[in-house]
Amino acid sequence: MIKSFSSDNWAGTCPEAMQALINANQGHAHAYGGDPYTHEAIQEFRKMFGNEVEVFFVYNGTAANIISLASNSRSFNAIICSSHAHINVDECGAGEKFAGTKLLDLPNSDGKLSPEMLLAHLKADRYPHQSVPGIISITQATELGTVYTIDEIKAIADLAHQNNLILHVDGARIANAAVALNCSMKEMITDTGVDILSFGGTKNGLMFGEAVVFLKPELAKYFELFRKQGMQLASKMRFISAQFTAILRNNVWEKNARHSNEMAQYLGSKLAKIPEIRFSQPIQTNGIWAIIPQAFAEKMQNAQFFYPWDAAKNEYRIMAAFDTTKEEIDRFIEKITV
Repeated sequence: MIKSFSSDNWAGTCPEAMQALINANQGHAHAYGGDPYTHEAIQEFRKMFGNEVEVFFVYNGTAANIISLASNSRSFNAIICSSHAHINVDECGAGEKFAGTKLLDLPNSDGKLSPEMLLAHLKADRYPHQSVPGIISITQATELGTVYTIDEIKAIADLAHQNNLILHVDGARIANAAVALNCSMKEMITDTGVDILSFGGTKNGLMFGEAVVFLKPELAKYFELFRKQGMQLASKMRFISAQFTAILRNNVWEKNARHSNEMAQYLGSKLAKIPEIRFSQPIQTNGIWAIIPQAFAEKMQNAQFFYPWDAAKNEYRIMAAFDTTKEEIDRFIEKITV
């Protein structure tokens, strides 16, 4: 089957996760997370982030984000996020519908928030007429492929806590960010003061499944009830959790993320030699954002498909995945440069 550069979501399942699914498909096991596979996966997450964390599994990233936000919000709260945030742009208003909160989306050019941007939005100046900010949500790596440094995350976490706000991280591509920073998950998330993390699995090689990690266990108090109401309590949860054990053990998550990041760098080095292409964001993880004239972009898309990002600017997103190969990239470059 011909691969594309459209998204790491288009990739199949990595061998380790697929084998875990096969292994878990033996006999019967307790439903709704009472199985040994789920217990095992939770222990792997605790090795990664600390023994005190609470971990829950859901099917997809929208659920991981929205249920974790909803379980810690009231209807009068606001969630501060980037204008590019997935919860703002790509979740069909799920935050507003299911969390019932207002999104304060702050404009920026690189997908990242900063303390300076946040300062004017941390309090309800016209109380009780204004929504009261309750959560700051950032994305690591961002929707534009950029990465917050450890110091940048800590600065936002400190600011949030000084103002009695919670810091949530959408980590759909958290593995790619950790590899880009050459740091551990604990250094990037636990030690910086993050409160809630949506930990991505699907974009890192799982067939399905995401995890919600509560770094502060008290914030998980009602999550199970919200998960049930949100139709995300998997009866055969072992098939989600077994995959996570497979990628967390032996650092398969790191191997998959490192490879996809390296393939984006390799492809970027080839595209940089083509005069028609201008990168609009630095290539830090497994995605490339570039301005490409429409006619040339169509030629590229005919060779190997990828999506437009901002049609008005002729900006496109080109993604690598855990199974992208140099040979496929070389064939693609050959097709578009003849």
